Amino acid sequence: MPAPIEDVWAFHSTVDGLRELTPDWMRLRIDGVTGPDGSPDPEVLVAGSEIEMSMRPFGAGPRQRWTSRIVEREPDGTTQPERSARFVDEMEGGPFRRWEHTHAFYADGDETLLVDTVAYRLPLGPLGDAVGPMAKVGFEGMFRDRHRRTVERFTEN
Repeated sequence: MPAPIEDVWAFHSTVDGLRELTPDWMRLRIDGVTGPDGSPDPEVLVAGSEIEMSMRPFGAGPRQRWTSRIVEREPDGTTQPERSARFVDEMEGGPFRRWEHTHAFYADGDETLLVDTVAYRLPLGPLGDAVGPMAKVGFEGMFRDRHRRTVERFTEN
């Protein structure tokens, strides 16, 4: 990303960053955000923060409810990382049997290397496991789009 790690980290540490990076076709709606102490709408998503959201991809079918919790954040409680930083969110309720998304940030001079790693299991047991590798194609496109949006955000500012 064409920006220092502090800026990229701060952007990804907010629910507004999530909104901005989610493709329009996902029809994301944030239903509520709470901090680890139960306070509503925290400014920064720290470990223990929970996001209640729903999506309706392409406007088809019913809205899919999703609850995500930030389970790790290093450094925690600050928006000023040193040379690297990471946070992990896990789906606690939603359409997948498992979803764990690690967002890792590495300083590279005045730029930032952003690495997304997702461990997931699709619904429907053995059938979901059988088509799981094909889902990777859709996820890769979505993350390429997220990274493109991040680059555009920092090249426009």
